[in-house]
Amino acid sequence: MLKRVLYLLIAFVIPSICFGNDNVQALFAGGNASYNKGQYKEALTAYQKVFDAGYESAALYFNMGNASFKTGDIPSALLYYGKAHRLSPGDEDINFNIRFVNLKTTDKIDEAPEFFVAKWWRGFILVLSANVLGWLSILFVLLASGILILYFFTTSVAIKKSSFYGAVILFVFGAFTIFIAGMQVSYFNGHKEAIIFSPSVTVKSGPVDKAGTLFVIHDGTKVNVLDDSNGWIKIKLANGNEGWIKMGDAKGI
Repeated sequence: MLKRVLYLLIAFVIPSICFGNDNVQALFAGGNASYNKGQYKEALTAYQKVFDAGYESAALYFNMGNASFKTGDIPSALLYYGKAHRLSPGDEDINFNIRFVNLKTTDKIDEAPEFFVAKWWRGFILVLSANVLGWLSILFVLLASGILILYFFTTSVAIKKSSFYGAVILFVFGAFTIFIAGMQVSYFNGHKEAIIFSPSVTVKSGPVDKAGTLFVIHDGTKVNVLDDSNGWIKIKLANGNEGWIKMGDAKGI
């Protein structure tokens, strides 16, 4: 499990190091320039080229969400904000925009009550992004290793004692940040979400056209994806209502 989490952390950290490609930076800067001029479709085109080049980041998705909102494409704006949130769940600008744009959707769905401990724990593990947690774990381990070297080479009993306990504490912090990053990755892997893109979607009681109608939802609504079967997906709304819709009616975050 620990090895798997480390691989996941590397997958987040390495792309951030490699984002220095001059062409990609130029495309991103060009998209920002177009956005500042009010050329939102041109900005989206530039951002899409950055994504097509194999790069992604919370900033990229956030800007794509902003540009989509400016063009009046509410579902796409929420889709990109959702992707940005998964990469940087504690970013207040992203979370604010999600709340703001949700006010523009047709369906106003109240969230089902949640046990306060579960809500607190989710908020805790989502304060920092997995990328940041990865860097922190590396920093803690490096600092602990440096202090441990001091422990082996110093002749002072006081310094030996303090460096030993300091190294242990830093190693614990490093392990804890890895643990939290693993919990965050597990949370997002277990909470698959999608945005409705069809103007109006009839939710069925089963994954067939002849199934009974349960309720209707509209574009921009966020749903949790529970299952899929033969071109259908089982969804759950924030209020707890469940049903089946055709896979083409929604796009996964």
